[in-house]
Amino acid sequence: MKIDLLTKEYPPFVYGGAGVHITFLARELARLEQRAHDVRVWCFGNQDERMENLHIKGLEPQLPDKAAAYHHPVLADTLTRNVALADAVESTDLVHCHTWYTHLAGCLLKQFHQVPLVLTTHSLEPHRPWKQEQLGTGYFASKWVEKTAYENADGVIAVSEAMKADVQALYGVEPQKIEVIPNGIDIDLYKPVADPDRVRRCGIDPDKPFILLVTRITRQKGILHFIEAATHLRADCQVVLCASAPDTREYMEEVTEAVDRLKMQSANPVIWIRDTVPVEDIIALYSHAAVFVCPSVYEPFGIILLEAMACGTPVVASAVGGIPDVISPGETGHLVAFEPMGNGNAEPKNPEQFARDLAGQVDALLGSADQLSRMGELSRQRVADHFTWSKVAGKTFEFYNRLIKKS
Repeated sequence: MKIDLLTKEYPPFVYGGAGVHITFLARELARLEQRAHDVRVWCFGNQDERMENLHIKGLEPQLPDKAAAYHHPVLADTLTRNVALADAVESTDLVHCHTWYTHLAGCLLKQFHQVPLVLTTHSLEPHRPWKQEQLGTGYFASKWVEKTAYENADGVIAVSEAMKADVQALYGVEPQKIEVIPNGIDIDLYKPVADPDRVRRCGIDPDKPFILLVTRITRQKGILHFIEAATHLRADCQVVLCASAPDTREYMEEVTEAVDRLKMQSANPVIWIRDTVPVEDIIALYSHAAVFVCPSVYEPFGIILLEAMACGTPVVASAVGGIPDVISPGETGHLVAFEPMGNGNAEPKNPEQFARDLAGQVDALLGSADQLSRMGELSRQRVADHFTWSKVAGKTFEFYNRLIKKS
């Protein structure tokens, strides 16, 4: 089988969960059935790698002259790459797209080669209104591209039950076209390690408990709610933010001001690591953290949760999107009730209460060393039982086969 995976992100240009997903999915698909399949990843960038039956190819077509004058430069760049990508694929048996950034190319390839088109729902544009801060009115075009792709898709992979419900509600996708297949984790890479010196080099005292947030600086991840929750903590602990890659300069300023206020108000040390943290360092931070906190206001799944849990760390997270599919409440962590404002606004209806509830659950865990240890062990076991990439790839390939046979 010739399988073509289309993505904006692929190493070394990865900034979110979709990039992590396709990196490991492609590797595991290529390993299936004695490497009998040709797996090709088409991405945005200059990558050109071949590893037996796995080929990675980045595309960097140039916009016409005076590109700086474009009113929607991100959209123009995306559409230019999509046209080039669709032209580059000479033959295929199935096309699998990840995020709206490659959906136009997927729709074109479906028509060019008369093959099944598969989409994975890493997120949905109508539920991310803050993207307009980045794309301007191009955001409405991105929603249209996404809607068109879902209307033309032969199969949809939802990373959680919540995402299955969302694609049905937003785009009217028939239930029989949707397969729920979660994200995964490399449990050989993400595992508990004892490396206090590495933690210390990050400016953190490894001998004192700390709570940890790892995130991009985007409204989706609820960073400001984490900071507000930290002001209500009763526990004696360190507050650590690994937060980088801001969506906009304006939001970076908001977060900076909030962290500065927290440092003045809190008796607990506040450590903000602003640079992207290498994998070896982040694994050490997960492993040494007492609690990982995920206060997202929108989270289709949350690979970051699997990373922390695989390293033996319990999680306190907002009960939104796919997060309840990952956390087993009372066993691997705690879920915090979350009621959104509604009418397209994903922020909590009562942000003050949400922050206090987050802090309360963190305090409860930090007050019981035995519970932390037990939850850490159960977290690692849950990930190993349900969320490995080999399981994800196997289920994905079975879905491909059903679609090809049907077509």
